[in-house]
Amino acid sequence: MKAISLLLLVVLAALAETRNHKRRAKREFLERSKRRWVLNTIEVVEEDPGPFPKVISQMFNDKISQKDGTHRFQLSGMGVTEEPMEVFSIDEDTGMVKALKAIDREAYAFFHIKFDILDKKTKQKIDRELAFDIEIKDINDNPPTFSQSKIEEDVRENMPEGYLPGQLVFTDIDQSNTSNSQITISLISQKPLEPKIDVHQIDGRKAQLTFKGCFDYDKVNKYEVIVQAKDHGTPSLSSTATVLLNIVDANSHPPMFIKKEYRAEIQELTTKNDILRFAVEDLDTPKTPGWRAEYFFINANDEINYKLETDPETNEGILSVIKGKDYERTTLATLQIGVKNEEPLFVCKSFKPSPSATFSDSINATIKVIDVNDPPRFQKDTVIIYRKEEESTGQELFTPKIFDIDSDVNKIRYVLLKDPANWVAIDKKTGKVTTTKTMDRESPFVDSNNIYRIVIGAIDDGEPPATGTCTIEVHLVDINDNKPRLVNNSVILCDNKVNKVMVLAKDADVDPYSGPFTFSFGEGKSQTEQWKLDPAFGEEAGLISLKSLPYGNYSVPLVIQDQQNTAGRQTLEVTVCDCGKGHVCRNNRKAKWTSLGAGGIGIILLGLLLFLLLLFIFFCKYGKNFNHIPSALDEGVQTLIKYNHEGGVSACMSEPHVLLTNGAAQTHASKQISHTAPAITQEMDMYNSGFTSVNSLGTQRYRDSIKSHGGQSMYSTWNSNRTNNYQQGTFKYQRTLSLRSQHHLVDQIHRRLNAINENHAGDQSHTYNYEGQGSKCQSLDELSFHNQEDDLQFLNDLGPKFKALGAIRVPEMREKNIQL
Repeated sequence: MKAISLLLLVVLAALAETRNHKRRAKREFLERSKRRWVLNTIEVVEEDPGPFPKVISQMFNDKISQKDGTHRFQLSGMGVTEEPMEVFSIDEDTGMVKALKAIDREAYAFFHIKFDILDKKTKQKIDRELAFDIEIKDINDNPPTFSQSKIEEDVRENMPEGYLPGQLVFTDIDQSNTSNSQITISLISQKPLEPKIDVHQIDGRKAQLTFKGCFDYDKVNKYEVIVQAKDHGTPSLSSTATVLLNIVDANSHPPMFIKKEYRAEIQELTTKNDILRFAVEDLDTPKTPGWRAEYFFINANDEINYKLETDPETNEGILSVIKGKDYERTTLATLQIGVKNEEPLFVCKSFKPSPSATFSDSINATIKVIDVNDPPRFQKDTVIIYRKEEESTGQELFTPKIFDIDSDVNKIRYVLLKDPANWVAIDKKTGKVTTTKTMDRESPFVDSNNIYRIVIGAIDDGEPPATGTCTIEVHLVDINDNKPRLVNNSVILCDNKVNKVMVLAKDADVDPYSGPFTFSFGEGKSQTEQWKLDPAFGEEAGLISLKSLPYGNYSVPLVIQDQQNTAGRQTLEVTVCDCGKGHVCRNNRKAKWTSLGAGGIGIILLGLLLFLLLLFIFFCKYGKNFNHIPSALDEGVQTLIKYNHEGGVSACMSEPHVLLTNGAAQTHASKQISHTAPAITQEMDMYNSGFTSVNSLGTQRYRDSIKSHGGQSMYSTWNSNRTNNYQQGTFKYQRTLSLRSQHHLVDQIHRRLNAINENHAGDQSHTYNYEGQGSKCQSLDELSFHNQEDDLQFLNDLGPKFKALGAIRVPEMREKNIQL
């Protein structure tokens, strides 16, 4: 231990010697510096009034002589070569240091300055550089300032005495820890004077207002307080801040009922809102928590028959009946109701208590129950019954038990109020409910819990009649009455991507009469050659193609069995196709128009415009001649025209367009018709005997014409055209017939007129006008013109339509003895 102690002493002595050595070296350095540089004391005062420039110091160096003039002094650093510029300067010859202007200490508290002495010729430093800091001496030129010169705070009326909200924060930018920055806070004034407000200084930078007593909103609701902050400098400086206090009204007044007694009436067993209102008076500020009333029951609402609410606008209390009272049990109900505010009542301890401040007001509300006809009451409002679905009809579901105090139970009648599926019937006298149809659990009228709800009513004979209700909940138990089936009957097999497609099945029944299912193929060995089911058990099956199939539609018969082996047979339509990158079939055939480019479409439009232009030119040139084209004959092969004539000619008349005046043609026609008249008459008789209904109009007209004139030249021409076109079986024959017949009609009319003129030479016929512009209808008279060269054999076979018409009309004419 002694050795260790000696060792420690030696170490401590060595350390002390080292420190002493450093101190000696520092002192020697300072002595040498003093010998080289001599600096008079520099004192720079902030905001020095001047005059400027002002000498503040002089520099000396012992290595040079002030008289030889071979050296010069140089000054650098802050205030000279660094910001702020032009604050200090030095006389190069004498070393005099001058201040050029006043300095603000709050902007620059220190200046770091460097001194050098240089040879004027070589401009080399004669001695090493001397650097030191200049501290600016502070003066009290800044007053204390508040962070906010005006402060406004809200103070609740019921605030307990002590600190007021809001802090006062102040500062002084003069030099810290000096009297210039030491601040004292004081309260200068207060308006009004009660309650007493003071200021408490927390530290050198913060203070807070305090008060003793209570605020009274009804007397004063605004206060103005002026606070002063003053420093301890010479001269002392100060500033003030204004604090505005806004007093917020609190619940200092209790609500008071305007009336003390209230009465109301209500029918028994009925509910009603707003049967009674009661008003209160509150002197606090409206629409505030201290003004809003809260009403409560003091007693007599043990069964919770009544409810109290507050009208937010009028502050009135509202009494409502939420559960009806029974007259046989209660005729009068007296309710005691109290009132209070949302905010607790505040009473200042400094004030003398007033009766209104300590009194809790209340009223009595008397409710009279008026007797009415009570409805019948079922023993149970809701009855639960369990039944299997699809049970036979006529099953009894429920027979009710009824109680009615006011009426005779034997005179109660029962009705069905709700039976959405019309499954049940009710006995009007006993209320017995029986089934009339089988109940299906899968019906849309059964809810998700397998419950079918029936509501029955019991109506008494009171005045007015009252109805009681009962709900019957029939819980239907499932049976296996539904076969499994496919969710989708058609699927798409994208052969370019997969060879398998999933097939989903479902069953309307529930477990254990539904899935998982067993899938298999229906009849036919070809199915197993093309398809395979894997998996074949579960909620869905996988249909796999065993070989590459041509694109198209395939029908796959499937058998789906549930857990009880009830099987459903369905055919699945499978479309095998190329889906590309999607999941639907891709149509490789594009519409032709899609391959057309802009050029193709333009050519089509150009061709259409050229066609329209040619059509326009054609109409401009030949349009006027269209009016002279005879109208085409109606398509008699397919159209049956009703003329409303039992016999005779058609009522439809045509205006002649061309008048034939060629004498040679007329002579030739006379010769032709004279040779053929007997044959024509014979053939027309044949035609009339087989097709009386068709030729009854045209043939009669034709006979009259032939007998009167002995034949016409137009018959041969018309019949030759008709024969040729008929054998061709085209509509061209009919249109040629129309044109020819109109020419021959004109010729016949003129020949008839000539014959009349010969017989009646004294009479002259005059043409007054033509009827209309020519009928658009075609006459059956055209069928009466024939050619002597035509054997009329074609009339024996005019098609099935004419034969059917003849078969209908000929027997009727024979029965009536109609002679043609």
